[in-house]
Amino acid sequence: MRIALFQPNIPQNAGTILRLGACLSLPVDIIEPCGFPLSHASLKRAGMDYLDHVDMTRHADFAAFTQEARTAGRRIVLLTTRAATPHTRFAFHTDDTLLLGRESAGVPDEVHQIVDAAVTIPMAAGMRSLNVAMAAAIVAGEALRQTQLFPSPGV
Repeated sequence: MRIALFQPNIPQNAGTILRLGACLSLPVDIIEPCGFPLSHASLKRAGMDYLDHVDMTRHADFAAFTQEARTAGRRIVLLTTRAATPHTRFAFHTDDTLLLGRESAGVPDEVHQIVDAAVTIPMAAGMRSLNVAMAAAIVAGEALRQTQLFPSPGV
């Protein structure tokens, strides 16, 4: 299982998701271009010293990311407010990549058309969306629970 960020534009959210990846043993894909310089310095505040423990892969663009995912046989599961399927009713696979859109605009329609599945997080009436890092944690937690891929507790 992996997490992928589509052209992130807030370094604090990207750093938080990288920290999540490190703590849950989930590799993180960054699909460029980013809305900030993708550097250790820009991610350090939220990622702290966890950045040295995350398996991060940078992709020049969405086409490069998609090519690598397809070659590896991974499904791409988009987290989006536009989906009809709640994440709690979706059957995750161990080789899924959870794709999150830009904080400011999600993903373009072309990405919606290419992904293998799309899920949403049920929310209270009138609420539009969650912070992207919170959404990543909620859905990754459910996906790891279903697939029994939570890391073993450290001693």
